[in-house]
Amino acid sequence: MRYENIDAGKRPIIATGLACLVIVFGGFVNVPDGDYFFKVNKGIEMFGKVYKEIAANYVDVVDPERFVQAGIDGMLESLDPYTVYIDKENGDEVDLLTNGKYGGVGITISQREGRIEVISVMEGYSGARQGLLPGDRIVEIDGYDVRTKRPDEVRSLTRGEPGTEVKVAVEREGESTPLMFVLIREEIQVKNVTFADFVDQGTGYIKLERFSRKAGDEVRQAIKELKIKGDIKAIILDVRGNPGGLLDAAVDVVSKFVPKGSPIVTTKGRRSEGDKEYTSPEEPLLANVPLAVLADRGSASASEIVSGAIQDLDRGVIVGERTFGKGLVQTILPLNYGAQLKVTTARYYIPSGRSIQEIDYKQKDRNGIFVSMPESLHQEFKTIGGRSVYEHGGITPDSSVTVDDPGPMVKELNRKAMFFRFANQYVTAHHPDSITAIDQAVLDEFKEFLKEKQFDYQEEAESQLARVGDIAERSHYSAEVLHQIDLLKAALSKEKERGFERYRQPISRALEVEMMARLQGDRGRIKRSLRYDPQLKTAVALVQNDKLYKKLLGF
Repeated sequence: MRYENIDAGKRPIIATGLACLVIVFGGFVNVPDGDYFFKVNKGIEMFGKVYKEIAANYVDVVDPERFVQAGIDGMLESLDPYTVYIDKENGDEVDLLTNGKYGGVGITISQREGRIEVISVMEGYSGARQGLLPGDRIVEIDGYDVRTKRPDEVRSLTRGEPGTEVKVAVEREGESTPLMFVLIREEIQVKNVTFADFVDQGTGYIKLERFSRKAGDEVRQAIKELKIKGDIKAIILDVRGNPGGLLDAAVDVVSKFVPKGSPIVTTKGRRSEGDKEYTSPEEPLLANVPLAVLADRGSASASEIVSGAIQDLDRGVIVGERTFGKGLVQTILPLNYGAQLKVTTARYYIPSGRSIQEIDYKQKDRNGIFVSMPESLHQEFKTIGGRSVYEHGGITPDSSVTVDDPGPMVKELNRKAMFFRFANQYVTAHHPDSITAIDQAVLDEFKEFLKEKQFDYQEEAESQLARVGDIAERSHYSAEVLHQIDLLKAALSKEKERGFERYRQPISRALEVEMMARLQGDRGRIKRSLRYDPQLKTAVALVQNDKLYKKLLGF
């Protein structure tokens, strides 16, 4: 099984930790270097000896599980951050990220202001059918008080064997007492394609948020459904914020757009088993229509295989921002007691032959931080049509489009979930059927909401001026200078009161998107957010302008 970018906790038991060592090093039995094999066995022997002596003779009683965990952590921390130990309790997370399914009730939760809240509810599952809503605060599960628990603890209580029952009590805005829901766990199929539709005349759009096993099938289905709706004259594939997943799934997705037999990715490892060439196994569904891939710094791993293959094969243009830069492949190794080890076993190379890995995990600077290779040393490669592309540092877009900084006020509103909370309150109070735009009445109500919540934030100029004031006082500046600083602080305070007007546009758009999420779920949220997406607008303009599109591709 090959996959990338799965995070998991680390809580082994003693035997599992030792088994981990045996399995990891056991693969090197056939290494011809006898000295190396001797060192491996010596290391295993020394690890076990130190463990036993400390456990038996240390002045205080040692927790055996925590002690061996420290040993495992120490070994793995000397490698890359993607090589991790996965205990039995977190095995379900691996199944979720690889197979895209788990047993649960179809809700997404998060911790906000110390409380566990429902963030979204998946259509068609028990949570939605029984009436759970975004913003509900979970207080009890099967009689167990969860108000002080971590999200992962609460998540483990809601998940379980499909067909079993779970009782969930929630507090809801406008309700004086908690509401009790009896939910039935089901096999939840997490979607890879979360939205697909036409966004302009003949231009289809597909939002791909992950790469579990069925990603390619879902892209195929999305294309077929778009064809039923109308003639696809151009297509935009959005992998922004997509952290990756299965390598095979990335190959499957690329195969929907490139000629059969096209090279997609090659893996090369320390052992020959890690070397493999992947080519497109099928005829493409969309062979010739203009294609744009939207990518950003959150596009990693499998997303970069897709973006890089499309770019190197000159099959389409990449629009947005430079990608993350993860060119490593991980393999799952089973251990004893249900545990697993995710270990980096290979590097991957996209069709031009380049690696897009940005960080060199074999090199650290004087502060112990892994280093990136300077751009001046990046080797040049060529696309199939002869365009220049470069190794390391992710995928550089063919058309760079950055997203404007929304400003400190909007960032703080998001961080404190003010848009989320207000949307819950507003929709509950007004019961709107739809939201066409945010008018002044809604903004006024939002202002009052923020006053009630005593919302505050700090402007950058405000924090910088505070530093200047501190320096001036420590340096014994004259009273006149200190007075001028106070006057400037007062002027900034008045300007800050105008913050709502200065940030009116991003505030209105954020409210609009959040309310559509309440009325139409994730689909409504995504569809409305696309109205104000500068990267999408650029991509649409490019695929609809034949002359410019071909110029970018070097045709």
